[in-house]
Amino acid sequence: MIFRISGEPHCWERVYAFFRRWREHGLIAELHDRLREQVRTRAGRNPQPSAGIVDSQSVKAAANVPAASRGYDGNKKINGRRRHIVTDTLGLLLSVHVTPADTGDRDAFQALLPVLSKKFDRLRLIWADGGYTGPVLAGAAKALNIVLEVVKRTDDTKGFRILPRRWVVERSFGWLMRSRRLARDFETTAVSAEAMVLWSMTMVMSRRLADRPRA
Repeated sequence: MIFRISGEPHCWERVYAFFRRWREHGLIAELHDRLREQVRTRAGRNPQPSAGIVDSQSVKAAANVPAASRGYDGNKKINGRRRHIVTDTLGLLLSVHVTPADTGDRDAFQALLPVLSKKFDRLRLIWADGGYTGPVLAGAAKALNIVLEVVKRTDDTKGFRILPRRWVVERSFGWLMRSRRLARDFETTAVSAEAMVLWSMTMVMSRRLADRPRA
């Protein structure tokens, strides 16, 4: 498909200019947040969440991603970036932070905590996996009046098993990965990568509000 603007083919520069302007002025985040409040209200929830779930996902980076903003995740054997997200109990995105793939979950979440506390006055509980344990992170959460509850696997857990609460954020990653743009990180900057995640979840919520199933 060829997009034409003022008779000129392939004017991706103009499309990107709009995207960059919306990103820099916070309009992408504002649109996303307003839709999330509408989805929560329709579901009979308070527009502001009181609980959330945190997790991360490493994805390969495209060749255009600078070396300074990528890293190697030794556990997943992935050279790229890591998406750290916090969702509400419905799986809707509350916050996203994109880092090099070698950034630890504890370090990234500690940077996210003040943002979450300032943005969501009612947020008091966050579930996480074993990668978020540690006295420093627990102390940082407590200082912001947030309880960090770690949902661990039991000793008899073998193979794949759906764990309480943690499946919600895993489902959210599944929703995001239905956007082909997110199958790999193609963005030169981390802020653009975060904006693309917001765009993807915006599409999920807009379809839900319009009662339009994905084709």
